[in-house]
Amino acid sequence: MPRKAKAVLCRSHNQPVTVEEINVDPPKRGEVSVRLAACGVCHSDLSAITGTIALPLPLVLGHEGAGVTELAKGDHVIFSFIYMCGKCRFCVSGRPVLCLEQGRALTTPLEGSPRVHDAKGAPLNIFSGCGAMAEYATVSAENLIRVDPKIPAECAALVGCGVTTGVGAVFNTAKVEPGASVAVFGCGGVGLSVIQGARIAGAERIIAIDTLEAKLAMAKRFGATDVLLAGEDPVKALKKLTGGGPDYAFECVGSGELAAAAYRAIRRGGLAVVVGVAKPSDATSIRTMTLPFEEKTITGSYFGSCVPRVDFPRMLALYLKGELKLEELITRRYRIDEAPQAFADLEAGRNARGVILF
Repeated sequence: MPRKAKAVLCRSHNQPVTVEEINVDPPKRGEVSVRLAACGVCHSDLSAITGTIALPLPLVLGHEGAGVTELAKGDHVIFSFIYMCGKCRFCVSGRPVLCLEQGRALTTPLEGSPRVHDAKGAPLNIFSGCGAMAEYATVSAENLIRVDPKIPAECAALVGCGVTTGVGAVFNTAKVEPGASVAVFGCGGVGLSVIQGARIAGAERIIAIDTLEAKLAMAKRFGATDVLLAGEDPVKALKKLTGGGPDYAFECVGSGELAAAAYRAIRRGGLAVVVGVAKPSDATSIRTMTLPFEEKTITGSYFGSCVPRVDFPRMLALYLKGELKLEELITRRYRIDEAPQAFADLEAGRNARGVILF
């Protein structure tokens, strides 16, 4: 029998989300029912609301979730929003975030038919095969990673997207070396996680750039050694601070202009990593003539280039050792009925990370 649950829905782009009662179907073969305990309010969900990430509506939001499975042993789990077929060239070479079959579980579980319906019986799509911003969710077993039950759900949830995206960009994509200099454009939840990753990796200088002084104050608490209030020419300021440019720069906003600034800022032979998701119409311009002479590199990083079953436990081990700050990332906790306010706070830049607790 279907189970009734409250859920956060996007029904129209650029409109406030709604909190509605939905019906969640029981799992089919290869699926699991999860009772949610916490879900992070992630900028990717906001991008679905604005249409930057083009997913069909109506849509149950949420992918940064943690909870307890309803079947089997009652395992504590984190949602992983990427589908990994395990067979394509990218999966078998250890790069599952590039799986060729990701589109198969984008708005439903892998089997392909909806598992949730609204109060009138109309089918609903779910964000990245998760739909974790709800009291209950039915998802593919492949989307769940078991974790130690002693880890608070609100902390575990953050590892399901923002923290792994940021720390993974440092560890896996850039492979930042001890003693390096690092610039971070944007100090939201992902940017702060990049800063943490750079600190853990042993970077000597970590420069945070943002338009909000409150975000820069948070950046210092998470490991930034220097802060820059974004002005007309952050590139010039970065080059002056580092004597020619940082070794690495991370763009964590989703802006073609900032991606170009990150590339211009790095030293010769440096690496710029684009982490933020820009609008489809956005573009980045680079002076082609400089490419052979400066040997700089610009690359993307999706979900921290992670392998969820490897990197989630790795992140949580760092948390248990006191090296990775997770509780400190949570600026505010919300009830599910407060979801519209949670997204308003996210859009206004008030939170490092908001979390909905169930």
